[in-house]
Amino acid sequence: MLPLWYDRQLQAMKKNETVPCSPEENQFFDEIKSLVINARSHAYAAVNSIMTQTYWRIGQRIVQQEQKGKERAEYGQYLIRNLSKVLSSQLGNGLSVANLKNFRQFYLTYPDEKSYTLCSLLTWSHIRLIMRLPEEAERDFYIYETHAQNWSVRQLERNIQSQYYRRLLSSQHPQSDTKIKPANDVIGNFIKDPYVMEFLGLPENTEYLESELESSIIRHLQKFLLELGKGFSFVARQMRVSTETSHFYIDLVFYNFKLKCFVLIDLKTTKLTHQDIGQMDMYVRMFDDLKREEGDNPAVGIIFCSDKDETVVKYSVLSDNAQIFASKYRTVLPSEKELEEELKRNRLTSRHTE
Repeated sequence: MLPLWYDRQLQAMKKNETVPCSPEENQFFDEIKSLVINARSHAYAAVNSIMTQTYWRIGQRIVQQEQKGKERAEYGQYLIRNLSKVLSSQLGNGLSVANLKNFRQFYLTYPDEKSYTLCSLLTWSHIRLIMRLPEEAERDFYIYETHAQNWSVRQLERNIQSQYYRRLLSSQHPQSDTKIKPANDVIGNFIKDPYVMEFLGLPENTEYLESELESSIIRHLQKFLLELGKGFSFVARQMRVSTETSHFYIDLVFYNFKLKCFVLIDLKTTKLTHQDIGQMDMYVRMFDDLKREEGDNPAVGIIFCSDKDETVVKYSVLSDNAQIFASKYRTVLPSEKELEEELKRNRLTSRHTE
């Protein structure tokens, strides 16, 4: 006697319906599907790597050819226009003047063939955004993080516009290296100042409750995690920590698996006060005493505030406590000029706390 599933399979085939399958067949189908998906992924990566190398070599040849006619001021423009016409007529679209100029810029940005090795791990759309950045250290940072964090083109563009790198740099110790080393899992590489949270949809310079700010963060938790950076996972909202005499509630608790520690966030919709700092100091000490597990590093506390006072920062535990930070947050995406001014103020405040 045939198994019931096989009889149903025969009936479905006669009616041209979806065929029911045995568990073994479903497993077989899944294995074949995985093979196809993996093959497509490897094929895409291989094609992307070859095309990136090709674009670099095209840029190299353009620059080399330009140098032959460098005594003619307009030769470079003439060369690229004519090259585009010839290639487009013979190979079709995709080799416009703008694209050829991008290939040229790609080579000029990474003139050493070894220096663009990491670029081959990214898409051309990612590379075009990164290669326009003026500083080598910043370009290296975005290449590494884009690959490591699997940033989409849109996420990379947003992070560049919000000066993700410079905001991380502004939280570094003034005497530390002016480059962020992405492979170094030190606390300073994970703290930004300010945090930019335009995705919350909250108007700036408008009064709202801390509970509203918290609820908005929870509604946009995925985007908030991206803004926090690498290694963060959400643990709890309004986590209760109880002592023998009292209960305390921490606004947001995360765990960073790279730092191997809990990260406590206290939300303030007002200017930073010494009471806020004292409260966070207590939270961190209490959390480590009551919640920290064996193998965890000491907890880190971040106070999110709308503004900071240099005097409060200088004469508080913030100046010498490596586990507690205060960062401003913005609920709109500031202009490049506004961010530059903000980062300058942060650097001055850091120097004054020395």
